[in-house]
Amino acid sequence: MTQTICINNSQKQNLYPLNIPNRFLMGPGPANFHPTVLQAMNTTPVGHLYPAFLELMDEIQSLLRYTWQTENSHTIAVSGTGTGAMEATIANSVEPGDVVLVGVMGYFGNRLVDMAGRYGGNVHTITKLWGQVFSLDD
Repeated sequence: MTQTICINNSQKQNLYPLNIPNRFLMGPGPANFHPTVLQAMNTTPVGHLYPAFLELMDEIQSLLRYTWQTENSHTIAVSGTGTGAMEATIANSVEPGDVVLVGVMGYFGNRLVDMAGRYGGNVHTITKLWGQVFSLDD
């Protein structure tokens, strides 16, 4: 026996293309993107095992090694939040007892202090008010 389900269309809406006006964003995020970045984001996604993806990752690794001035073959880009990047950095560079100096001038500095402490770092801080600059003398 076949049962027919009635659809209630009282909440149905006509959907139109999303039209967001251009704005100049100056906060910590989201941010404005260069048109070439937006164009790249509009391409067909590729899977992580696709040859074109592997070629792209090779190029990104090479650029990261140049940026960070390292020959480390395990240099990789990690997709995630800024906090995820901080965590990955601390997890891979701080061992118990290592001295870690953190410049603190707000929420994320305090977060970095917490992370380094959880990984056993001997954490030292220097603190400035928002807008001030750390110097080598500090």
